[in-house]
Amino acid sequence: MIHTLFVVEDPSIFAGTAIQAIGFDSYLHDYPKRNEPRTRVINLCDTFRYLSQGYYCSLLAEARNHQVVPSVKTINELRGDAVQVLVSSGLFAKGTRICELPESILVCMGDVADARLQKLAHWIYQRFAAPVLSLTLKESEMGIHVAVKRAALNTLSVDARELCLQTLENYSQKSWRSKADEKKYRWELALLTNANEQVPPSNKGAIARFIKAGEKHGIRTKLITEADYSSLSQYDALFIRETTAIDHHTYRFAREAERLGLVVMDDPDSILRCCNKVFLHDAFSYKKVPSLHTVIVSDIGGESVDCLEQSLSYPMILKMPEGSFSKGVFKVKDRDQLLKVGQDLLNESALMIAQEYLFTDYDWRIGVLNGRALYACRYYMAKNHWQIYNHGSQRNFSGGFDALPTFEVPTHVLKAAMKAAEVVGDGLYGIDIKEVGGKAFVLEVNDNPSIEHGVEDKYLGEELYMQVMAEFLRRLEARGR
Repeated sequence: MIHTLFVVEDPSIFAGTAIQAIGFDSYLHDYPKRNEPRTRVINLCDTFRYLSQGYYCSLLAEARNHQVVPSVKTINELRGDAVQVLVSSGLFAKGTRICELPESILVCMGDVADARLQKLAHWIYQRFAAPVLSLTLKESEMGIHVAVKRAALNTLSVDARELCLQTLENYSQKSWRSKADEKKYRWELALLTNANEQVPPSNKGAIARFIKAGEKHGIRTKLITEADYSSLSQYDALFIRETTAIDHHTYRFAREAERLGLVVMDDPDSILRCCNKVFLHDAFSYKKVPSLHTVIVSDIGGESVDCLEQSLSYPMILKMPEGSFSKGVFKVKDRDQLLKVGQDLLNESALMIAQEYLFTDYDWRIGVLNGRALYACRYYMAKNHWQIYNHGSQRNFSGGFDALPTFEVPTHVLKAAMKAAEVVGDGLYGIDIKEVGGKAFVLEVNDNPSIEHGVEDKYLGEELYMQVMAEFLRRLEARGR
């Protein structure tokens, strides 16, 4: 559980609202308290002046290990002239014309009154987390310029202040839990999902079972989306069940959650390592993890192609360094295809992966949690295709599967999976392995592996979800309140 404090120079500003605010002097002298729960501070004091009460409020909060908005770093970034940010039109609702929008808008705790600007508001708040921000929009040939300034409640117009007070009141009501809830649930876990994702890591049946398993362990689980970034601090843990990428909000969520002291699965280091196959294969080589012969390619000139053909025979596999669910993976059968596909990939990335082709009827997937084999599956190739996913076919999108106990997995496959997981960390991983002639070859490590009801849980059933949530509980208890 987390306790929220609204600190303001004049608590009377919240008269008539449900917000329980305290003055700066109260925060200075009455906190921290003995055996206090995890505490979050929303600092609404004036921070425009250096060494002001608002500055010291955030400084003290950080020293007291309280989560605070804004941080001292953000205060310093927003002091003085407005911070200029160039943004893309993709941050605005489709069809929005800048000339039709107000020149200046107000953002409170990442929310804005104009729905067309909500995505922009969240994006700005992720970078400048402050309770109230003033944004000024201006269009130019280079793009859309946003001037970001910190705003204070006492400087706002009556209407703007009322809007902010309502937003803060809603925020406070979301943050507080009833006494009955506190008795039943000790911990709060945010489960990040995306309802619009075509191939999510977990289907609805699995998500429901994660929630149920969490409740049995005293963990309340709430589904969140990209729009809930600003509310991360009210949770004790974050479980990402959306396909991750580095240049993506999932990575930003993981980083922010780790900064706030939450238990995170998977953590940003795991995302960084797993999402880039260049890192993985370099680490596999260094750590002697058994894997397919792999070459990291930086150009597709004649000499490089000659070396590639000498090192790998046709057909060979070309991969984007980042990709998931078999996307960005291509099989080339001759030099012409190598040149074309290779050039296309290098136009998008400075490096690509070239790998020997090894056909098998199925790929192993070993689920590993904190260095322990949790589940095992065999994924069969999609019909008339060389991968388990065929993104070019709706009818035969994926092949069949077998779920089986880990003790039935060949020893050399399990050993290879454990060794590969050690390269990445102690999170929840899915290790993909090919097995030929009694030998195992690790393909990759997935930081956010598929756990779907009716597939990966076919053998363990509810116990699979209980084991994952038990690991969250173990980490939460080890971290303490």
